[in-house]
Amino acid sequence: MLRLLLIVTALSLGMQVHAATLKIATLLPDGTSWMKAMRDAAGEINEQTQGRVKIQFYPGGVMGNDKSVLRKIRAGQLQGGVLTAGGLVALTPDIQLYSLPFLFRSFDEVDYVRERMDSLLINSLKREGFVSYGLMEGGFVYLMTQTPVTRVEELRQSKVWAPEGDSISQVAFEALGVSPILLPLSDVLTGLQTGMIETIGASPVAAIALQWHTRVKYLTDTPVLYLYGTLVIKERDLEKLSLDDRKTVSELLEKVSRRLDSESRVDNQAARQALKNQGISLIMPIDEDMLQWQSIVGKAMASLRKDGSHYPSSLLDQIERHISDYRNGR
Repeated sequence: MLRLLLIVTALSLGMQVHAATLKIATLLPDGTSWMKAMRDAAGEINEQTQGRVKIQFYPGGVMGNDKSVLRKIRAGQLQGGVLTAGGLVALTPDIQLYSLPFLFRSFDEVDYVRERMDSLLINSLKREGFVSYGLMEGGFVYLMTQTPVTRVEELRQSKVWAPEGDSISQVAFEALGVSPILLPLSDVLTGLQTGMIETIGASPVAAIALQWHTRVKYLTDTPVLYLYGTLVIKERDLEKLSLDDRKTVSELLEKVSRRLDSESRVDNQAARQALKNQGISLIMPIDEDMLQWQSIVGKAMASLRKDGSHYPSSLLDQIERHISDYRNGR
């Protein structure tokens, strides 16, 4: 009887350890191609693990912004999230380095640097106890406005939005002489509709997915920053899975992350054309004005770098060396 009881107890504990529901939240709206791909991957994981691992998504910001999601992960209410680099900065400042204003000029530069640096940024999350399944491109962010903006003076006359909690964007705008209006993503459309804000920064795909494009008329056609995110799960929750199930989760989530990373660029190109088709005008600053933007923001970023309070300089040094190598044809 004692032996039978021990066997039953061991089996019961084994079932508890090796089965789990991973609750994952994101701001991504339901119904988007990203969410469909994520749900398909979750279904495949459920099938291959014979129901031992289930993934339950909470899309559309129902669990709050990235900051709220991280808080709930730490409290054990969630196990993971599909979060932006800006949202993950609370874990490690390294993860936001690709998003510094005017860092990249082209996707070719992005690809060259990412091939050499992605693993280092991902490792910075692992040191904080989070497993990332790969960085996923969101595209270049452009200023989208209700009146034409190609010069710094024109931006100063506009009501400009900056993401709540994004201190680097706030510093950059303030350096340009703009006092940005800080709002969470969930309040941006309402802000545009009510006139609280007139200028936003977004990738073409995000602008359409979030319906922001319905309230703007112009796109300033020069990249402001590079947008990306990643699916992360708390490592302590993954440790509850068997090694085989954890391997399955890793393989399938890495696969869908690579797919979305690749497809995003194509989707953004299509979204740019869709914006033009809907009457949004793409306007380009002249070189002299562009240099003024870059010079002012560059000095502000250099000041942040010097005080070391917002992001580390060691990894940024490596990124800048790779960009320089690319531009010099090395």
